[in-house]
Amino acid sequence: MIPKARRHGLRLLVTPDTILRWHRDIARRRWAARLSTHRTTGRPATRRNIKALVLRLARENPGWGYRRIHGELAGLGVKIAASTVWQILKASGIDPARRTGPTWSQFLRSQAGAILACDFFTAGLLDGTQAYVLAVIEHASRRIRILGVTLYPTGEWTTQQARNLLMDLGEQTHRVKFMIRDRGSNFTAAFDAVLADAGIRTVLCNVRTPRMNAIAERWIGGCRRELLDRTLVWNQNHLQRILRDYETHHNQHRPHRSLHAAAPLKPLPEPVDLDHYRIRRQSRAGGLINEYRLVA
Repeated sequence: MIPKARRHGLRLLVTPDTILRWHRDIARRRWAARLSTHRTTGRPATRRNIKALVLRLARENPGWGYRRIHGELAGLGVKIAASTVWQILKASGIDPARRTGPTWSQFLRSQAGAILACDFFTAGLLDGTQAYVLAVIEHASRRIRILGVTLYPTGEWTTQQARNLLMDLGEQTHRVKFMIRDRGSNFTAAFDAVLADAGIRTVLCNVRTPRMNAIAERWIGGCRRELLDRTLVWNQNHLQRILRDYETHHNQHRPHRSLHAAAPLKPLPEPVDLDHYRIRRQSRAGGLINEYRLVA
């Protein structure tokens, strides 16, 4: 664009390549300014819900590395690069190549499905005699099974209750591997043999160590506080009847902290609008225990 005669009179301090580079820079800035009015430049940010999902998978699966998490997200239809998963974990202070084992709570929860615990407890009758109650509780679901009530807990009677338990478990027997019990004389070798035939190993508690059977002891304490300490038990039949009511209440209605306030045999319902329902009370065990239900 500069006339040739004048160009010879100029002392240019730059090379033609510099002029061309300047031109390219001007064109690039012009196009960048034009496009910036339509969309943002650079790589788009990762959506917040995807970040939360990545952190959730890492938190719930301590042994998963960023590649395993990336594969799980791909299976869910979430399109994200493996390097992005790595960056999200790194920014949150989580090792992307995680190789740690489960926590104690996760380990114990995974083993709880194979554990049962049983124990005897006594209930005083109105005539001064003691009745013996044998109960079994599942560690994972907290479901209780009251096997029987007797005035004379012999070894033969206890062994028969073990057979009744296996019949009650039915097809679920194969998942049970351990039975926790104390060293009471009511539990004989025949009791352990019946369980061993079904593939259940007996685990004995140490002497005077109730904490080794803490879940069963906790349920017995709750049964005493909520039921037995609040009523006069007339006879064995009366005891059986109120215990059956309490068993039903425990399994189908009573909330448990370990189950996030759900009952062993009844999951939590969906949230409801109380303006469309009424609350009805249902009494159990002669009015000692109240349950509440929604009525349309």
